[in-house]
Amino acid sequence: MADPIQITSNGAVETVTLSRPEALNAMDEPMILALQDYFRALADRPQVRVVILNAEGRAFCAGLDLKGWAPRANEGAVHGGWRTQRAIATVMQLMRSCPQPVIACAQGAACGGGMSLLLASDVRYCTPDFRMNAAYIRIGLGGCDMGSSYFLPRLVGSSLASEMILSGRFVGAERALAAGFVSEIVDPAGITDTAMALAADMLLASPMGLRLSKDVLNRNIDATGFEAALALEDRQQIMLSMTADYAEARRAFAEKRAPQYLDR
Repeated sequence: MADPIQITSNGAVETVTLSRPEALNAMDEPMILALQDYFRALADRPQVRVVILNAEGRAFCAGLDLKGWAPRANEGAVHGGWRTQRAIATVMQLMRSCPQPVIACAQGAACGGGMSLLLASDVRYCTPDFRMNAAYIRIGLGGCDMGSSYFLPRLVGSSLASEMILSGRFVGAERALAAGFVSEIVDPAGITDTAMALAADMLLASPMGLRLSKDVLNRNIDATGFEAALALEDRQQIMLSMTADYAEARRAFAEKRAPQYLDR
């Protein structure tokens, strides 16, 4: 059986590719466990500084593969459903908590859990044929699933989020761009280059500066107010100003050269 995800490296940038194109990259158990293992391990791999998430074939991810989760002996329907639910939700949690920014490149359909993979990413690009929906409500479940009720209103506002979550309607590339769900619509031939160009800009930051910036962004989504957000930013900046990389960045700026970071 082919590996459900493929990993390729380009210096400090690593690309994770969903690799079940024959199933429109629908989430089966092997894929979800592989994604768990990958994103969990990133906490101990500081040499990887940026992650690009993409997919093979004509769709980014068609959501849950209903036939891709084998029942276990003596496991009832409720326990089996809970195991599947928590396994997929854990991927989203690991994506948000990993130190590396995640840049997603999506083509075709991103349904249900596929949309949630994009929600859990930090930056999203899409191709002109992209479309997404909160498919969960279309199969007799609630529309709030895999982080959709948390991230979607924050990304696109409450009106569009409610429309999607309560109806399961598809939203296409142009509307996703207008709502701020994606940063840019890119031709399929250039979407990888667009993601790599952004990753290259991210690598201009010091390693710890990049990691802490993602951390503070995540935490300040839920800041209790402006003062709380400022307090966290103040602490981050003072801590980073004590690093050797900060001193190197200042020297490099004065000398008009690229800094040589040591992650110290």
